Amino acid sequence: MDEKKRTTGFAEKLVGAVSSAIRESDIIGWYEQGKVLGVIYTELNQIENLPVADVLEHKIQKTFKESLDRSIASKIVVSLHVFPESREKSSQDEAIDEKLYPEDRKRQNGRKIAMFAKRFVDLTGSLALLLVLAPVMAAIALAIKLGSKGPVIFRQQRVGQFGKRFDCLKFRTMTVDNDPKIHQEYVQNFISGKVKEETENETNEVVYKIKDDPRVTAVGRFLRKTSLDELPQFWNVLTGEMSLVGPRPPVPYEFEAYDLWHQRRVLEAKPGVTGLWQVIGRSRTTFDEMVRLDLRYCQRWSLWLDIKILLATPLAVFKGSGAC
Repeated sequence: MDEKKRTTGFAEKLVGAVSSAIRESDIIGWYEQGKVLGVIYTELNQIENLPVADVLEHKIQKTFKESLDRSIASKIVVSLHVFPESREKSSQDEAIDEKLYPEDRKRQNGRKIAMFAKRFVDLTGSLALLLVLAPVMAAIALAIKLGSKGPVIFRQQRVGQFGKRFDCLKFRTMTVDNDPKIHQEYVQNFISGKVKEETENETNEVVYKIKDDPRVTAVGRFLRKTSLDELPQFWNVLTGEMSLVGPRPPVPYEFEAYDLWHQRRVLEAKPGVTGLWQVIGRSRTTFDEMVRLDLRYCQRWSLWLDIKILLATPLAVFKGSGAC
């Protein structure tokens, strides 16, 4: 009970500190044309040229230092959540303004050398894999062409870091005349936790992909089971749209169904071909757990963690745990 009281008291102190830093009468500027960002301040003489998010962060951190013990205040990270910036159709394709997230920019700036090394690994790794796997990819392309009508490569728009849209490349695994609403409805139900458990090998687990999807071709089932359909994504890595390791890139209608905390996964890092949840649970895990694993990866990221995930990926693919 004493611990609960201390925790509750500290939480109330934090809320009080934030409340004292926020005043309804102050105005700092505009978040969007014709719309006020929210709580805003008048005493901006010294920092008036900073972005809105920087001013908010500066004000709140200053209040924390004045209201709390300095050793505690220095450990508190202020995160500002102000997206999706708009749900209007005209702005759905616009990327998120990175300036609204100073804590992400500061963390990335502090990792410039490490991020350069990560990009170097992405470039050399993706190029090497594309060259080595070229015969395999050619054989897959031939099998797809002989197996069903339609293009070899399937392009699907995905949401990358900071909401930037890009065409994610995969080998086509479905018939060309399929109804995309089937997957859209399934994903929305999966995110909201309404998908019923599927039984396979005497284990009850919620499956991310649609089990026994009738739209998938015979060749496509094999490619999905082995994750070979994702090999073209190495081109996305080479062009800088993706990384070898990172959070899974959502499709736009999936992103629109996200809760606020889910959306952090598109802020923290570039999307990856593989990631922590893929090697731990593959497609068989709850959506919330998938997001938690993605966020855990971003928070604990290191080159060594990337290497461990890359080394664990072939075994996860071979075991096929969760693949559909």
